Amino acid sequence: MRPDWDHLDDLPARGARSRPRSKQRPAHVGALTAMIIGVDRGRYLARLDGREVVAVKARELGHRGVVVGDIASLVGDTSGRRDTLARIVRVAPRRTELTRATEEGRGRERVIVANANQMVVVAALAEPPPRIGMIDRQLVAAYDGGLETVLCLTKADLETSWATRSSPVEALAAAPSTAETRQSWTSAELKALYEPLGVRVVETGRLASHRDNGSSGSKGPLGGLDEFRELLAGQISVLVGHSGVGKSTLINALVPGAGRATGAVNLVTGKGRHTSSSALALELPEGGWVIDTPGVRSFGLSHVKAERVLAAFPDLAEISDDCPRGCTHGPDLQECALQEWASSSPQRRMRLDSYRRIAASLEAHPTGRRGNN
Repeated sequence: MRPDWDHLDDLPARGARSRPRSKQRPAHVGALTAMIIGVDRGRYLARLDGREVVAVKARELGHRGVVVGDIASLVGDTSGRRDTLARIVRVAPRRTELTRATEEGRGRERVIVANANQMVVVAALAEPPPRIGMIDRQLVAAYDGGLETVLCLTKADLETSWATRSSPVEALAAAPSTAETRQSWTSAELKALYEPLGVRVVETGRLASHRDNGSSGSKGPLGGLDEFRELLAGQISVLVGHSGVGKSTLINALVPGAGRATGAVNLVTGKGRHTSSSALALELPEGGWVIDTPGVRSFGLSHVKAERVLAAFPDLAEISDDCPRGCTHGPDLQECALQEWASSSPQRRMRLDSYRRIAASLEAHPTGRRGNN
């Protein structure tokens, strides 16, 4: 099933005012509509009527960025034959945008993917262990960009070797007030944190009968993919996550013949290596698209306004209505309604800590100028 892109032409561009009719560029007669599925050093790979066409930006686009997921109008040689080039003469207004800053406060904000319906945050339960701060930042970016969210927990077969606890409630009660110091999390704990916020959580891992002595390097089949496939079918989904969490492994299991490179995790540092160098959209057998993105070790939010951060934590945003006017929700404000709300459980305290860390980083690094994309 092919996603319906035709309606995108009728939508206003995100954050942009429409031009007066007299100043709008004329439509190109005979231009064909295609989806951008890959970008590499000034060349754009587009899917057009079942074939792949290589294109370049037309001069008239100026500095307008083109990213994976964009719906573009092509002219020129659109045959898809080797050594031919089409030209991108127009990019349709984007329905959604996923944006990140490469380095908080200093890096340039860039749109990673356009027009995705949902963002899948991929986090490994081990090798490397999940980072709550990273997950929270990615969810905030999804909320700000207009995307639904899914949390996919990989390497579930290795979970017990990293963390064994009697219950998520006991574990959270024993947790320090800041989640950044935690070295391991169980799937039950992560579900307890994110499912109440409306985030769908799925798990995948190597099937026990095919594992090689529990080694993460085993090439046996993945379990837990049926539910994941159902969530992706008919959607345009972008996968994001820390380096080494297994995005490429998921892609290879979901899309036969994808051939995305996979890499091991450094056993000394516990960090993964970048195995995908650029975003790439792949069509799913069940219908829809999945977009693989390069692994990242940080996810800057300098482009997100502070009030949007609070709105991305719906449990906190609802309680904040009872705060005094002008409340900054800081830890020293006794009249803050969030302070009292968080004191009743470890889960709530950790949610408030996550919000405060992100909000504090935005205050320390004000929003910079948005990049061309």
